[in-house]
Amino acid sequence: MPVSTPTLPPTTLPGILRQLGPGLIIAAAIVGSGELIVTPKLGASAGFTLLWFIIVGCVLKVFIQVELGRFTLARGKTTLETLDLVPGPRAIVSWLVWCWLIMFAATFFQVAGMVGGLASILGLAGYETPQSLVVIVIGVVTATLLVIGRYRLVETAATVMVVAFTLCTMVAVIALQLTPFAITTDNLIEGFSFRLPPSFTIAFAAFGIIGVGASELLYYPYWCLEKGYARHVGRSDGTAAWGERARGWMRVLRIDAWVSCLIYTCATLAFYLLGAAVLHAKGLDVTNADMISTLSHMYQETFGSWSLWLFFVGTFAVLYSTIFVATASNARLLVDAVALFRVKHYADEADRRRALKLFCVLVPAAWTTIFLLWGSPVTLVFIGAVAQGLMIPFLALAALWLNYRQTDPALRPGAMWRGWLWAAAICMTGVGLYQVVTELARLLN
Repeated sequence: MPVSTPTLPPTTLPGILRQLGPGLIIAAAIVGSGELIVTPKLGASAGFTLLWFIIVGCVLKVFIQVELGRFTLARGKTTLETLDLVPGPRAIVSWLVWCWLIMFAATFFQVAGMVGGLASILGLAGYETPQSLVVIVIGVVTATLLVIGRYRLVETAATVMVVAFTLCTMVAVIALQLTPFAITTDNLIEGFSFRLPPSFTIAFAAFGIIGVGASELLYYPYWCLEKGYARHVGRSDGTAAWGERARGWMRVLRIDAWVSCLIYTCATLAFYLLGAAVLHAKGLDVTNADMISTLSHMYQETFGSWSLWLFFVGTFAVLYSTIFVATASNARLLVDAVALFRVKHYADEADRRRALKLFCVLVPAAWTTIFLLWGSPVTLVFIGAVAQGLMIPFLALAALWLNYRQTDPALRPGAMWRGWLWAAAICMTGVGLYQVVTELARLLN
């Protein structure tokens, strides 16, 4: 943990709002491939049946997010350092870090799929540029912006556009009531019938990345560190002053997490309802060949044909903000990982920052290469989504272990919180097991 003078937490609402940030960064990343691609595809295939599943999938993961943030705030450790503490088999690092590495590799495919979506937007907008060239340019621009330190500028611009597009999407759900695709009371009753579809793969992929996906759960503590939460708390010295300070900043962290949850849950519901009401009713599916053009029906059937350009601009902002935040976050994870796997020892903070700049170049190079070799944006997104879904139960179990074995006494939560944490862990583990069992049954038949 960086050495600095601990800071008392804000106590007024304006002061607390000024300290929010990590969750909003995650929210900007979340409203991306999961909401824009996988969620409408799920609505197109299942109709309103899984409305309850979307809400549960968004809300329950916050309990895992807060637990990971709690440990980082108190100990100043990164996510991978935290996972490396989990007991069990070790080969240089903990077994859970090896599980993360597999999921981490799969997320590069997911980002590559989003880049392919960006390239197809330009093609549909009338720019006859080869997709391969567009993808290479996106990779070069992203690496350049991160290396020269333009992160905050892009983050602010992208967040504003994502918020605007998300609000437009919510308005589209309201405007939908004036069209033949209006959502009825029967649709909502169906949405809370608590049934699962015969084929669970799409739902499981959505579960992996809607709300706080496995990647975002891992990113969140890094952005908490960058925001300075752990630095403000200071090293634990067992004093009452430290406990009071830690509880105050923990309150800020929880507000940050729940505010971001409210934002991305509303966004996710809007995209799901549009997919269920429009795409399902029209018998459309989101495929590799016509991903963006199919998704645009959600806007055109609601606002009219003029909204096509609004959809293109909004989709571009949503996908690129996700790509940008994911690249910045993955570069930070890699900096941490090479030290954890004993590939490199950093001499000082300057050496660490040089490594970060290097990975800000290598990460875009990786997802650019993946798309050039495989293409198929929807398939690539689903590879990352399924991998994240399989990782989430392990993170839930790690959160339980942290809560019971590693939480500082001054930050120990009450019985109600632990009850919800257990509920979240059980639900996430159950969803993962259900996917494995259904896939095995399908293969055996």
